[in-house]
Amino acid sequence: MRVTLPLFFLLGLLQVARADVTLAALFQDRMVLQRGRPVPIWGRAEPEEKVTVSFGQQEVSTTTPADGRWILYLDALETQANPTEMVVTGKNRVVIADVLVGEVWLASGQSNMEWSLQRAERGAEEVAAADYPLIRMFKVEQAVSETPTDTMKGAWQTTHPSQAGGFSAVGYFFARDLYRKLGVPIGVIHSSWGGTGVEAWMSPAALASDPAFAVVNERWKKNLEEYPARMESYMTQLEAWTAEQAAAKASGQPLNQRRPAAPDGPGSKRTPTGLFNAMINPVLPYALRGVIWYQGENNADRATEYHALFASMITFWRAHFGQGDFPFFWVQLANFNAWHPQGTHWAVLREAQSKALALPDTGQAVAIDIGDPVDIHPRNKQEVGRRLAMIAKAQVYGIPGDFSGPVFASAEKERNGMRVRFEHAVTGLIARDRPLQSFEVAGADRIFRPARAVIDGDTVVVSSPEVRDPVAVRYAWSNAPVANLYNGAGLPAAPFRSDDW
Repeated sequence: MRVTLPLFFLLGLLQVARADVTLAALFQDRMVLQRGRPVPIWGRAEPEEKVTVSFGQQEVSTTTPADGRWILYLDALETQANPTEMVVTGKNRVVIADVLVGEVWLASGQSNMEWSLQRAERGAEEVAAADYPLIRMFKVEQAVSETPTDTMKGAWQTTHPSQAGGFSAVGYFFARDLYRKLGVPIGVIHSSWGGTGVEAWMSPAALASDPAFAVVNERWKKNLEEYPARMESYMTQLEAWTAEQAAAKASGQPLNQRRPAAPDGPGSKRTPTGLFNAMINPVLPYALRGVIWYQGENNADRATEYHALFASMITFWRAHFGQGDFPFFWVQLANFNAWHPQGTHWAVLREAQSKALALPDTGQAVAIDIGDPVDIHPRNKQEVGRRLAMIAKAQVYGIPGDFSGPVFASAEKERNGMRVRFEHAVTGLIARDRPLQSFEVAGADRIFRPARAVIDGDTVVVSSPEVRDPVAVRYAWSNAPVANLYNGAGLPAAPFRSDDW
């Protein structure tokens, strides 16, 4: 970005500093603007200052109101793969260089979205091959705020081996797949933070939209009240751990005990609405094509709350951006938790994610088959990005092709078993590597027992000799199931249950 100062700079530095036109943080060199829809450009200037934005053949102007905040809209832009300058003029002149026009997506969530390209499967190889000048990524610097702010830090980076290693792996693989198919510039705004719950990404309005959400703020209030005592306990534990570590080192013995974790307190990344305020609100109302999301692990212990919170977050993000029901696609949680593989709280969280498909223009990339039961961060981000891109290509860009694995449609009693029907099974059903696994049936006693499952055309017939009169069926309904039902497109079936017990 280049700033040209006017001659009256010499009359007084402070006066000119107050008069300078500034832009929101996203408007920097190497940025990508969304094609095909009005593009808002905004910033600050002196009250009643005339501000003009010039880009391509367009020039638009406004006079700032009393608070100095200005916003202008460019008419819908066509694809622009050749670097172009944007010029913003007020009492000073700002030139933004190397601007492209294409497709812009917001990538958000917790650590599996944050996970870097260099740490993904075959990371070094992928980084070395990451040379796509028309793919750009803006990384929002992590921050927390108690109230909505309009400032943030970050910079647009071009995809090149020298800097792509730190990119979001999922964001990069998603963008790469889209670029290879569409051949247009792709911009990814990456705003994520590991170990964070959905409530931290909700706006204040979203969290206040349902009386049932009051439990979130009550829980956080209690946490803050208990923070001083927890901090005192933590310091005592840390002191003991440090001493044990020193003793182990001195004796040449390994220390197998983990370092104590500091308690969450004021300013924590888990503050309800804190990440929306600091890491999403400053992005508003940048023109987007849509959002990709990978989060939920941090809410698994309270899985029954998740659906309502998640659906509210999506609805209010759309409202805040003011661009209609833009596409919102997410990754369903992968198989994890080998220590309690038959537990079901992750299954309940996955179901809560699936329920959000009732919202318009949504999509879910199922990952039940590509996780690591002993690692919450599966390294196969390539397939995650590919599956998200498959949804976008089909639902957003109208490119024919499968984008979903089998999805439970219905189950009906048949003799001593149940016949399960699916959507997205027109290409057939496949049991990969072995007979179908992880099916269960239950009778009126509501006790689920392992079942034999056999593919019959585009349905699956499920039965168990222990359940003579089944009334319900489940598939992959556990934390870390073996899930091997696919359709002909090679996409996995989403876990499901026919009951609501």
